[in-house]
Amino acid sequence: MSDTLLQVENLQTWLGDGERPVRAVDGVDLEIRKGETFALLGESGCGKSMTALSIMRLLPPAGRIVGGNVTLGRTALLELPEYAMREERGGRMAMIFQEPMTSLNPVLTIGRQIGEAVKIRDGADSRAVAQRVVELLRSVGIPDPERRINEYPHQLSGGMKQRVMIAMALAGRPDLLIADEPTTALDVTIQAQVLALLKELQQQTGMAILLITHDLGVVAEVADRVAVMYAGQIIEVATRERFFGHAQHPYSQKLFQSLPNAEKRSKQLAVIRGSVPPLNQVFTACRFIDRCDRAFEDCETAPGWTVLEPGQGARCYLAGHQDGVTIVEVAEADHTPVNAATSLEPLLVVDRLKVHFPIHKGVFKRTVGQVRAVDGVSLSIAPGKTLALVGESGCGKTTVGKGILQLVRPTAGTVGFAGDELTRLKGSALRARRSELQIIFQDPVASMNPRMLVGDIIEEGMKAQRIGRSAEQRRSRVMELLEQVGLPADAAGRYPHEFSGGQRQRICIARALAVDPKLIICDEPTSALDVSVQAQILNLLKRLQNSRGLAFLFITHNLSVVSYLADEVAVMYLGRIVERGEVGQLLAAPKHPYTQALLSAVPVADPDLKREVIRLEGDMPSPANPPVGCHFHPRCPVAMPQCRERYPDLIRLNDGRQVSCFKVEQEQS
Repeated sequence: MSDTLLQVENLQTWLGDGERPVRAVDGVDLEIRKGETFALLGESGCGKSMTALSIMRLLPPAGRIVGGNVTLGRTALLELPEYAMREERGGRMAMIFQEPMTSLNPVLTIGRQIGEAVKIRDGADSRAVAQRVVELLRSVGIPDPERRINEYPHQLSGGMKQRVMIAMALAGRPDLLIADEPTTALDVTIQAQVLALLKELQQQTGMAILLITHDLGVVAEVADRVAVMYAGQIIEVATRERFFGHAQHPYSQKLFQSLPNAEKRSKQLAVIRGSVPPLNQVFTACRFIDRCDRAFEDCETAPGWTVLEPGQGARCYLAGHQDGVTIVEVAEADHTPVNAATSLEPLLVVDRLKVHFPIHKGVFKRTVGQVRAVDGVSLSIAPGKTLALVGESGCGKTTVGKGILQLVRPTAGTVGFAGDELTRLKGSALRARRSELQIIFQDPVASMNPRMLVGDIIEEGMKAQRIGRSAEQRRSRVMELLEQVGLPADAAGRYPHEFSGGQRQRICIARALAVDPKLIICDEPTSALDVSVQAQILNLLKRLQNSRGLAFLFITHNLSVVSYLADEVAVMYLGRIVERGEVGQLLAAPKHPYTQALLSAVPVADPDLKREVIRLEGDMPSPANPPVGCHFHPRCPVAMPQCRERYPDLIRLNDGRQVSCFKVEQEQS
């Protein structure tokens, strides 16, 4: 077609030189048109990022392109010598990466780093370069760019760093921008800003965007067309409307069923059993056959590509046969707890918890201020219940969890747990209560010793708490726990690196359960997981809560997970809770302006739903220097004069929820 910008045909990229190389990209065909946003969707390990790196010819040392064609405009990229390819990179095509902190040089100012990209493209003098850098920063929405050019990456927030990466990519005025998971690590408010920025820049420049993601909400928000990738191949291509209305491949349909929401609270989430097959093999059958609910005899032979409608096709024998591809709904789960809580008394009661960190300065390390990470938080959790703690990064959510566990000693306040005041316990008395309070961390890799076997990792807590009379009893308990979290018994004799991300998180859950806790603090346990793996973990947590009567403090910024799992929600901003209430009530009709902005920014996997995002100006203030009055007033769209004078009290409304806002208080009176 005349409007085709990028054409990829039968692209094959292998990793390794042995007899069984990993076929990371195995015959990919795709086409991106001028000015469109093309989303490449799929779970981790399916080859999305490797496809992008192959297009850019930025493969790791072990990677090599063994076949296919990549054409940008009329230029065959795979035939270019390296010096000519450098002209294309950062010129007609550019790439922004998932983690901006690892892509930016920490010892160079952002002005100098963007300036290097400008010099390569424009070869201008220093004054013209400086002007162009300021122009780029202003174009990506960074305020006061003349000052910001002298700042270093660590002085910027996550959203600001991602904007800097976009500015660097735009330095060469690209026709094609490849964005590899550009919003995965960002809060929903910052994510909304970045997505809106990409849309705006696309309208201004006419560039095409290849968006790599596993977030169906983001796809629904910005994509024109969608390709689903699985095990190194494209298995479905469709326009956004066709994909969300009539997805054809069983894998695509399962992804939709795996999404958590309030309507599925009484059910288990659909899961895709197993994992992506190893790619160091030549496939003769359908690559999804072992995980498909509708596999039949023909699937033993690899299916070809079926064109369904203009702009839609799928790699499946059942494509176009709606009756054949319909997947049976998962049966409703029994949500009656086996070990139902006999007492309505709260298990955990936190009252006016404060965690302040001193700021030291000078040779003698004088204390010149305080970082008010947690500044007067009160909450309670009953046995068998889940309280979700939500808010932007830096608001103090994780520090609340560490303060409850006494991993960070509180500056003030009380933490009552099962009749004990934890802030008064020390030494052996505190260690004795450790088995009843456990934590599951966001990054399972960083929280496990890579040199220990999985069985020893799970058993370690039992040894420390003297649980089990003998090594045989403890080993038997490890086997039980592995079975409970859905892992094979032989997992005990393997190392953490031998498992997938979802399996590693299951190991961390087994480790937490080993000491029979009553409360588990879950710190973003699903944020780095794919939709299908996330569904497995949420089902597991819910099942364990029902069978054991566990209480959860679930720290997250994923509000779809909150709507599915939580009983109550507490919204946190700059060290304080600004709204708290029952989950359905709060998510359906938020009262605090910050909660309203937070919920409005959540992308929904429905392209027909036109949401109005409440844009918050600027970034969250520093907890070392919070604003006078209500901490939210500098960003609040409905701030009143009194909001600048004092902090509003936490008031209880007629419906039972608690809100800290003068405007809401005024409406109630």
